[in-house]
Amino acid sequence: MEGGSFGFPFGGDPEDLLKGLREFAEQQAESVQEAQREQFATLTLNTAVELTSAALAQISASGTPEEQAIAVREAMRVLFPEAVALVSAARQGFMRES
Repeated sequence: MEGGSFGFPFGGDPEDLLKGLREFAEQQAESVQEAQREQFATLTLNTAVELTSAALAQISASGTPEEQAIAVREAMRVLFPEAVALVSAARQGFMRES
């Protein structure tokens, strides 16, 4: 048995080995957290698009083109803040630093 190796097959100091394993585990945890943030952000963006699209599809605007435009604008007045809130949450997920 070489001095300081304590029979570890990798040789070297066990403290160095533990430090390396700890750093590797921390890097893996950061990678997982980043992937989770990106997944959350992507799902949130998709939800914003799908909800807005579904809500707009429910509009049954009738009348003159001007009346139809007013109906769509009124619907967007309600929908837009909700969509912006979802997009903002997604953006925070994408932009968050680890």
